[in-house]
Parts: sequence; C-alpha cells; structure tokens
Amino acid sequence: MSNYIIRGADVLGNGPVDIRIADGIIQEVGRNLGAGDATEVNAEGLIALPGLVDPHTHLREPGREDQETVLSGTRAAAAGGYTCVNAMPNTNPVQDNAAVVEQVLRMGVDAGYADVRPVGAVSRGLAGKQLAELGAMAESAAQTRYFSDDGKCVSDPVLMRRALAYVKTFDGVIAQHAQDPDLTKGAQMHEGEVASELGLAGWPSVAEESIVARDCLLANHVGSRVHILHLSTRGSVEIVRWAKKRGFPVTAEATPHHMSLDHTEARSYDPRFKVNPPLRTQDDVQALREGIADGTIDVIGTDHAPHAIEEKDVEWDAGANGMIGLETALSIVNESLVETGICTWEDIARLMSFEPAKLCQNAGQGRPIEAGEPANICLFDPSTKRTVHAANQYSSANNTPWEDREVAGTVQYTFLRGKPTVWQGKLKEMQ
Repeated sequence: MSNYIIRGADVLGNGPVDIRIADGIIQEVGRNLGAGDATEVNAEGLIALPGLVDPHTHLREPGREDQETVLSGTRAAAAGGYTCVNAMPNTNPVQDNAAVVEQVLRMGVDAGYADVRPVGAVSRGLAGKQLAELGAMAESAAQTRYFSDDGKCVSDPVLMRRALAYVKTFDGVIAQHAQDPDLTKGAQMHEGEVASELGLAGWPSVAEESIVARDCLLANHVGSRVHILHLSTRGSVEIVRWAKKRGFPVTAEATPHHMSLDHTEARSYDPRFKVNPPLRTQDDVQALREGIADGTIDVIGTDHAPHAIEEKDVEWDAGANGMIGLETALSIVNESLVETGICTWEDIARLMSFEPAKLCQNAGQGRPIEAGEPANICLFDPSTKRTVHAANQYSSANNTPWEDREVAGTVQYTFLRGKPTVWQGKLKEMQ
C-alpha cells in the first residue's frame, strides 16, 4: 500500500496542516511534516473532511441493474467524497434476509470504491404485513442494525411497534419513510397552489406529519430508536423538535434537494423534479435549514435514487419518483448551508460523516482526522464552480435535478483507508 502526505489541507476549516498516511492509517497530523518516501498531495485551499457517509442510498442491485449497480453507484459515491454508503433494501430480491444482505456486502467489497452497508427491510418483501428476518440479518456477516422499508411506509402501527420492540434487543434502529398511503393515493406533487395551477393531484404535508408524530410517540412508548427519513415539511421539523425536547429516542434526516429546491420546479413538467416526498414550499425549505442549524435534524442523506431513462424521459404523471445525488451532494450542501453561514465545516463533518456513521453503526467510518484513525478522507475545493452534466457523472442514471446548473465546489481527492479512489478530481481505476 502506498504512503501519502497531504500538504496544507484545511481540516474542518480550522487551518492548514499536513496529514501523513501509511498502511491505511493516519500516522500524523501537524505542520511541516517530513515526507520521506511518501507521495505528496498539494491540498492548499482544500477543505479536509472525514470520508462522507450516506445513510440513504439506493444501489438497485440485485435486480435492477438497468438503473444502477453496486459498482456504478459506489463509483458515483467516491466521486462525491463518500467512503461509505448504506444501501436501501428495495432490491429484487428484497434485502429482507441474511443471504441477500450478505450478497450486497460482498458486492461492495468486490467493487472497492466505498464501503457498502446493506440496510435490512423491516417487513418481508416490503409488503408491510410481516416482520422481515431482523435478527438473522443482525447476526449475519453484514451485522445489519439499521432497517427500513424506504420507498414504502410501515403504515401499520402494530407492525411498527413490533419492529421497534424487536430491534431494541440488539440496539437497532428503524428508519421510517413517513407517508400515509391513504392520504397520498394518486399524488403527483406537493399539495398547494402550484399543483392546482398545473392540474396535478396534491400530496398534503399532513400525510408525512401524521406518521412522524405517530412514530415519535411509538418510539418513546417502546423505548426504542426511530429515525425519520427525508423530512420535507415545516410541520415535520416542528414535531421532531418537540419530541427531542422531551427526550424521545428520535433522529431525523434531510436531503440536499429538499433544502434547496421547491415545488415551483414542477412548472417545467420535467420528471427529474418528481421525488418522494415531493419538493415543497420555500417556507418548508427554510424550516429544514432552521432544523439543521438548531440540531433538530441530525444527518444529511442523499436519497440517491437512480432510474432508467425510460422511467424519467416520459410525461410527469408516468415518471418515477427519485433523483440521483451522490456526486452533487457536497456541492449543494456547500451552497445551501456553508456559503449562507448556516453551517461551519465542522457542522458538515457532523451531519455528513460522524452522525450518519453513528446512526447506521458503520464501524471504522465517521472517524476524526487524527493520528491512529482510518485514513478515510475527502478533500474538497469549495471555491470552484462547475456545471452539472449527467453525461459526465459516474452513476449509470441521468436523473439529476441539477442538469445544466452551476454548483459550487468539487471533490478533488477521496481516500478509502489510505487508498485514493479520486485523484485530482478524477475517479481512479481500481487495480
């Protein structure tokens, strides 16, 4: 394994230092370190962050390799500064048993661009009827402790209560996609004036908020941890804030697209802006930013959701929900949170590395840039501007909402346990 010395990196915005890496470990952090036989990396002007951890990625494999594969998805992750992604279970077959989560784990190891930690399904086949093999997945080689039916809500309160009680026995977490299915039948976008203007069926905020409130109460009743995925409304933020003030065991997530885009994008009728939950109002966008600022929202997850071109290059009504986001997340967060003064780079490390790794129990990830720690590092240039083109991205899918838009910042280097996966802004080919 090669040795590296990173020169002049600004660690979490606290000033430039050198970082010496050998044998996959950070050996030393300080000024004017000796290089020896190490390869030097000029990181002047670059922000050094711990390798990013995504708690919410869809890799589609096995079963929908026409949308994404573990290889293409982790290449996209590395390009975005990620060293670990948690892969959601809506695959075919579903990640609802030990055999499938172990298969996904192995595919991540074989790809080599980022750690892949499979998320277990809560219910068998994501059908919302019977609990999946939660214990078997927890005891498997994947050691799954993080479970979700994401894309589908665990709408049955009895099943949700059972799931919370079961995972409590091994300190697991249930991550909920908060969507009352009865309130969102046929919904196409946020319920509001733009939906009325466009003649599209609306998705009311209360469909999310009612499930958020119910699950906060259930988690407190059971004494088990619940995580609310992709908050999108002011009401949801306020409910989580209320629950946290009372000591309820709840955490919450926001996505880059929900904190930066709003429902007026639907006026284009471009299905790239069709997502679940839908883009909401500017007031909701502001509420998410406030929730991040005051700690109500614990993590930022991409909800990277690749789709085949025939599922997006269609009329709005027929388009699939979802956006890709691994390669643009840090740039959008830079624009939305850092450049606006809402967050420091220390906050970004917490939101996009430390807390996601803690939530998903990703051992060896989300560690500080200190001597003795695994050399999982992202070097980001926040000063550059780039125009997003799906054709130039590494994901197999092209359903980015940022197509032809200029965004702020580029990932220049990514190191996974001391091995560069991105070098001078370009993906490295694995040997």
